[in-house]
Amino acid sequence: MNLKIIALLSTTVLVSACSTTAKIQYLEPSEIPQAAKLKQIAVNDFKDDSIGLTGKIESKLNQTTLNNKPYFTVLDRKNIQQLLNEQKLQHSGLTNEQKSVQLGELIGAQAFVTGEVTSQTYQDHWVRKKRSECIDKKCKELRYYYVRCVNRTISLSANIQMLAVESSQIIYSDSLSRSDTWEHCSDRNNQLPSVSATWQSYANSIAGEFVNKISPNYVYKKITLLDEPDINYSDIQKNTLENGIDFVESGRLDKAESLFSQLVFDTQSLSYVATYNLGVVKEAQGDYQEAKRLYSLSDQLQKEPVEEINQALIRIDQAIVKHQQAMNQIAQ
Repeated sequence: MNLKIIALLSTTVLVSACSTTAKIQYLEPSEIPQAAKLKQIAVNDFKDDSIGLTGKIESKLNQTTLNNKPYFTVLDRKNIQQLLNEQKLQHSGLTNEQKSVQLGELIGAQAFVTGEVTSQTYQDHWVRKKRSECIDKKCKELRYYYVRCVNRTISLSANIQMLAVESSQIIYSDSLSRSDTWEHCSDRNNQLPSVSATWQSYANSIAGEFVNKISPNYVYKKITLLDEPDINYSDIQKNTLENGIDFVESGRLDKAESLFSQLVFDTQSLSYVATYNLGVVKEAQGDYQEAKRLYSLSDQLQKEPVEEINQALIRIDQAIVKHQQAMNQIAQ
């Protein structure tokens, strides 16, 4: 069966011959807790940045919104450069960290992001490859020949640091890189990617990875629904189960919630399929406590281990903890 994807807000459902899965959005905290309270950020021009990585990091910071509000305040880089020019003589004997701290204090930044594009390369490597083709219709004999092929490798690497102005501590320092290799042969129709466009794509990806590390961000997971009755369902109950899954498929969580709630009631809360599916809907709606209650009830009802239920119990506890951590970071 062809995969069918229908998206509505944060929930998407993938339907296949085997199962139906709900794609659920989760809010997770920053990987770097120290960065959570540093929301006024200055980004200095990166060294050897011909690809525009500095601007892409600024754009990603400006685009980061949580609870419909901007998460960061990004200070104007033009003002930073002006201060650098004005302070050039005074700062000539200081380390980069000292410069960042003093500049950060001057412009009111809580954190300073600096870095360097350390590698921006591509290489085309030409090779000959052996091919074969049938000489006769039954392919009893083969003809061998060679074609010319090129392997293109494109890479981009950058060092990125984030310094807390008040404490003068480097709270993030890492090298982020991207690299891929493509092949084109003279007997194929595919085209090699543009080098400049690929570098731009890599720079966007690196900028996004960095910003996701220093701020709460949304992740998505596919959660499997149960579509086979676990107890004796009446024809009406089977129809309710099918319709509930269909409404999840079409992105109508409100209708799915109503149908699965009815199914839980009609089965007198004795069907782990009904309680589990309702739990998935509640989880997709962000009602984690109710989802946990329903998953716990499903666990009590299962007589043999059901992997989806066991995974749900672990997942929902993690989701509750991470969501609270992220909300605390947003509130700081």
